[in-house]
Amino acid sequence: MKVEGRCHCGAIAFEADIDPATVAVCHCADCQKQSGSAFRTNVPASADKFRLLKGMPRRYIKTADSGNRRVHAFCENCGSPIYACAVENPQTYSLRVGTLDQRHELGLPARQIWTKRRLPWLHDLDTVPGVEGQP
Repeated sequence: MKVEGRCHCGAIAFEADIDPATVAVCHCADCQKQSGSAFRTNVPASADKFRLLKGMPRRYIKTADSGNRRVHAFCENCGSPIYACAVENPQTYSLRVGTLDQRHELGLPARQIWTKRRLPWLHDLDTVPGVEGQP
């Protein structure tokens, strides 16, 4: 599936080909902190199917407890996270689903990881009162 994406302010734009059946949710503490939310939703794109169209993201290199290092790319203007990839010679880019124009077409994620870190109230969101717009 062909997707286009951009940061919130539009300074960075990209396109990629992805498989919608590979969307995943990560509940790890790093994804919670870096997204500022309860989890992060990602979809991989192979390096040869990903192309920056506009702008150049700022890069932050995170070292995991395992010692593995990953680039986390984001817009330096608005802070939108764009992707993560290997530090050297990336084979895939883990695209942040929230930046994709086609995010509503992706359907249910295929898997969740780090579920032991999932916030306990996520199961009960359907019971929380809601409104369709800003109250």
